[in-house]
Amino acid sequence: MGLGVFGGGSGVTRFLCARGAEVTVTDLLDREALAGSVEALSDLPVCWRLGEHREEDLLGADMVVVNPAIPRTAKLVERCRTAGVRLETEMNLFLKLCPAPIVGITGSNGKTTTSSLLAAMASTEEPRVWLGGNLGRSLLPVIDEIDPNHRVVLELSSFQLEDARAIDRRPDISVVVNLSPNHLDRHGSYESYLEAKQEILRDGPAPNLAVLNVDDADCALWAERTTRSVVAVSVDRRKLPGGGIHADLAAGVVTVVDAQGAGETLFRREDLRLVGDFNVSNAALAGAAALGMGVSYDAIAAGVRAFEGVRHRLELLASVNGVRYYNDSIATTPESTIAALEALGPDVILICGGASKGASYDELGATARRRARAVIVLGTTAEEIAAAIGHADGGPEIAPAEDLPAALGVARRLARPGDRVVLSPACASYDQFRNFQERGELFRHLVEKIETV
Repeated sequence: MGLGVFGGGSGVTRFLCARGAEVTVTDLLDREALAGSVEALSDLPVCWRLGEHREEDLLGADMVVVNPAIPRTAKLVERCRTAGVRLETEMNLFLKLCPAPIVGITGSNGKTTTSSLLAAMASTEEPRVWLGGNLGRSLLPVIDEIDPNHRVVLELSSFQLEDARAIDRRPDISVVVNLSPNHLDRHGSYESYLEAKQEILRDGPAPNLAVLNVDDADCALWAERTTRSVVAVSVDRRKLPGGGIHADLAAGVVTVVDAQGAGETLFRREDLRLVGDFNVSNAALAGAAALGMGVSYDAIAAGVRAFEGVRHRLELLASVNGVRYYNDSIATTPESTIAALEALGPDVILICGGASKGASYDELGATARRRARAVIVLGTTAEEIAAAIGHADGGPEIAPAEDLPAALGVARRLARPGDRVVLSPACASYDQFRNFQERGELFRHLVEKIETV
């Protein structure tokens, strides 16, 4: 129920067909909208029900696998539950069946980068490392290739963790990057969102670690409450009285601090190719999890040096006539865009806006007033973001745009040598695009067409 365009529906369909199941795929989107996902499954004997959900398909099934994006309060989901139809999810099936130790990573911002960094660190040594989950790759189709001696790194969303309440399996090592209001359109309140995220800290197999960014107020509170063994990560050494991982931004070094206060270098900031203080913290969190997995110091440092970044996250696309163009389409929260502005400002021309997820843009507005020279707003949140920035003297120029090509055109007219043009939407993409990847790829295509003069 819900094929989607992001990999989970396709992965579980392939997994089930390989085991001889008779699979019906049903989605409210039509075949044209799902062309890529349908084509990827064209070799399978699937019964397609696109453009609608039929009650008889669902109630007549032995099992209904529900896509994470479908609200659990949806009428047909409730009908299945009332009728006693077994409800499953792609991630819950994987968690039940995975034979290898799991590191689960969640957070409101930075979890994809942190997950990918951790996989890069661990991959410099044997045994094999598998990276998947919410970042777009289902590991279910390859479950039979995963050995108990392998390592698995999963990015986990609030939706997936909310569903995990139905099962007992939790990651061996759980990492929380940070927390801020997100997906309030789905969860209804920040408290409900936090409750879903906190599922990752329920006890799991040994070593039963929690790697927490204690610079985040909610994570610091969770560090005091969890029954897991805690590895604290902070940019402030005073927050590590019992030891942990210190990301010293001033000195440019990440160290492992013991209970007596002695430190040993894990890696240096100059090893990291990524821009922004927040990425130093992300790398420190990944390093802490890697140590928990048994990865050596040398391998962690090698992984940091080799990591080139995540597609669509502060990705430098081109430098044209002295202006740098960055693709940060993965920034779907105000906090992610704030981090981009802090990393690249103040000579920034920001393109932002899209579909709302219920978050406030007040802090983004305050940061844009300090760190942006101009802001081009588009999408259904354009007016709300512009209002949050305001038109105070000395603030950035604010310009509306109908769509992304028009926004880039405005940015090019405003840009001067030394500026940085960054697409960092602070919003979901669903008002004009299928997902953030499609939005980012369009921006990439548009930038590639800019000619040097």
